[in-house]
Amino acid sequence: MKKKIVVGITGASGAPYAKRLLSWLDERARTRDDVEVGVCLSATAPVVWKLECGGDLRESLPFPSWGMRDYGAPFASGSAGWHAMVVVPCSMGTAARIAHGISDTLLTRAADVMLKERRSLIVVPRETPLSAIHLENLAALARTGALILPAMPAFYGRPTTLEQAIDTVVARIIDHLGFDHDLVKRWGERTETGEPR
Repeated sequence: MKKKIVVGITGASGAPYAKRLLSWLDERARTRDDVEVGVCLSATAPVVWKLECGGDLRESLPFPSWGMRDYGAPFASGSAGWHAMVVVPCSMGTAARIAHGISDTLLTRAADVMLKERRSLIVVPRETPLSAIHLENLAALARTGALILPAMPAFYGRPTTLEQAIDTVVARIIDHLGFDHDLVKRWGERTETGEPR
């Protein structure tokens, strides 16, 4: 059975994380055919994507996408049985709306569905510094069952390129989606020189 994943992309800085995740999921779908992906966007996601990744976001997507008010999308209802959702990157405005049940777009409705159905919702905030309001909203999401996975690259694997640093975050997202991967070396694995990580 294919795992059905929703990817929500907002206008927070961090579009390269979404781009890399979609690229990995696309390869997974083509080589193993065990994942189905739907994409929904916030109003400002295309603007930030163009600044950070270049090109037109909608033309870059390897998967079907739905408009902000397209509540006919399959993942807009819990009965459709989608398994998980990742909001990457997640703006603080989107986090606030999800935390308070404001389903004013398809993206926030899809996230609300995941929470009410007790399915996996992974929120990848990309903001700094965080105000008390931001922290309270993220804490509220965590209490309702969302996984808060900040876009904080790890450096113990000694990434030498921006792409490798991005992969340290994307790898953790993929872990929590339940897929195997070899994007990064894991803690405790030995380096090429035999040193422990």
